[in-house]
Amino acid sequence: MHRVLVVDDEPQIVRALVINLRARKYVVDSAPDGATALRLAAERRPDVVILDLGLPDMDGVDVIRGIRGWTRVPVLVLSARQTSDEKVEALDAGADDYVTKPFGMDELLARLRAAVRRAEPANPAGGGAVVVETGTFTVDLAAKKVHRDGGDVRLTPTEWHLLEVLVRNAGRLVSQRQLLQEVWGPSYGTESNYLRVYMAQLRRKLEADPSRPRHFVTEPGMGYRFEA
Repeated sequence: MHRVLVVDDEPQIVRALVINLRARKYVVDSAPDGATALRLAAERRPDVVILDLGLPDMDGVDVIRGIRGWTRVPVLVLSARQTSDEKVEALDAGADDYVTKPFGMDELLARLRAAVRRAEPANPAGGGAVVVETGTFTVDLAAKKVHRDGGDVRLTPTEWHLLEVLVRNAGRLVSQRQLLQEVWGPSYGTESNYLRVYMAQLRRKLEADPSRPRHFVTEPGMGYRFEA
């Protein structure tokens, strides 16, 4: 049974989330402000956090940074803030996903289930050998190889590095800034045209239909998500 910490100062939203989550057998704690959220996160050790950014005592981004100081628990942001800069700031601080208010309960619950799955150990042996299979291709992270249609796919070093970052964060929205800094270096952060070019190349080589990508998903103005 998974434990969820809901952090929001709007009682009607908290009530709706608590009812829906408990109906699906989640254990739920709630906090109306950032200080309570940080305390409960340390005391109750939730499996996932649903966090509003507009809290009365501190910005939700500071709550994310506080949580990230000691745990990698998935943080699902639920906020009325809709600008790309605000979304990217939350993702760069360590949020795993971002849902904009008003939201559909079914979508939120699906995102929550995905966050819980990603947090569960995928490789109990603790080794670095991870093979990710999709319906179209297979990525061997240890061997640094991609297989499709019975053969190896030739990727450039930059294409591989971009693919590796996305695959290691499978199902998680990775911001444009994070991708640029991990693949091209810390001095990069705004060159989104680089990402568009290389994502197009990855889709051409790996997607069954590059014009309608299934595995390399664009979140407009925010970043990209790899879905197996």
